[in-house]
Amino acid sequence: MQRRVAILGSTGSIGKQALEVISMHSQSFIAEVLTAQSNAETLINQALTFNPNVVVIGDANKYETVKQALAHTDVKVYAGADAIAQVVTMDTIDIVLTALVGYAGLLPTIAAIKAGKPIALANKETLVVAGEIITQLAAQHKVVLLPVDSEHSAIFQCLQGEWDNAIEKIYLTASGGPFRGKDLKYLVSVTKAQALKHPNWSMGAKITIDSASMMNKGLEMIEAKWLFNLSETQIDVVVHPQSIIHSMVQFEDGSIKAQMGLPDMRLPIQYALTYPLRPQAAYPRFDFKLYPTLTFENVDKTVFKNLQLAIDAMAMGGIMPCALNAANEIAVQAFLNDEIGFVQMSEVIAACLDATTNETQPALETLMHTDAQTRIKASKICKSLGH
Repeated sequence: MQRRVAILGSTGSIGKQALEVISMHSQSFIAEVLTAQSNAETLINQALTFNPNVVVIGDANKYETVKQALAHTDVKVYAGADAIAQVVTMDTIDIVLTALVGYAGLLPTIAAIKAGKPIALANKETLVVAGEIITQLAAQHKVVLLPVDSEHSAIFQCLQGEWDNAIEKIYLTASGGPFRGKDLKYLVSVTKAQALKHPNWSMGAKITIDSASMMNKGLEMIEAKWLFNLSETQIDVVVHPQSIIHSMVQFEDGSIKAQMGLPDMRLPIQYALTYPLRPQAAYPRFDFKLYPTLTFENVDKTVFKNLQLAIDAMAMGGIMPCALNAANEIAVQAFLNDEIGFVQMSEVIAACLDATTNETQPALETLMHTDAQTRIKASKICKSLGH
């Protein structure tokens, strides 16, 4: 029986690769719902190819463009953020892949959980912003959260058959990004073009910049805390430039399990959609002869300050990870717009955290207020730093 998949963010990097997985396993999956924020052209082409039941364009100004392009089909077209949060509750959906970038993934994920839909989670910011609320809701509605990030998928895979064994520590691996081994003096003058050249992974602009600044790894640490019910002291990061070992779990007896493979996001996407099965796939295979050496390094948190800021926010808890995420989203966009320099992103985030008074166990409304207020603060700081 075919599983009907809703892909939130189908025009992004994860969304496109998820559609590749669905194409490869068309006997098992149907693209039931596709959503995009503003990329109407790609959404239209995807709808014509996959013939989903529903598409949603987040930018209401593009509604007519999408509707007219699909008028000759049976595809239903809706627009706006509220529509994205509503369609995930449809009875015809069997699993929701949340591949939206940033804070935008939070409310649709909550709506899907309340509707009892299994979640394939590729939007780490959802757990960064509201990890406690999301995990409690998932438990309450008996909804499984299946991680799609390669690192969290690796941890999840290593834990299969180990549920009765306590985790001593997990190690999230990082490629080190394009600036591995560089010092602060070098980072001051890096360009947007340099930061967007990731050595191993092909990702969207926001995630690529987060990877270059190591914020991505900080967000992943916070996500891992909630996904696997860990304390801050049980999570560590190690730089692994080859990106073959995707993460590791150390158990209380000292044994370590690692999940390995070529850096290909289709693998963790497929595992989340097909769990607990591993259907055959034609993806390239890892060849040990091509990787005779696998190496590991520590991260210099005095150079990659974003990672330390994320660790500090995780330790403080409450609304601080939410503030961290909001400040980072504004700072990354400002860097992409050539409004601030690379290292100034850390200055923006640090200033926002310093200006935030923590509240523990916040309600969703408090987190939404924190997100909005932090974005205003961060935007003002970016303007003051503008070069």
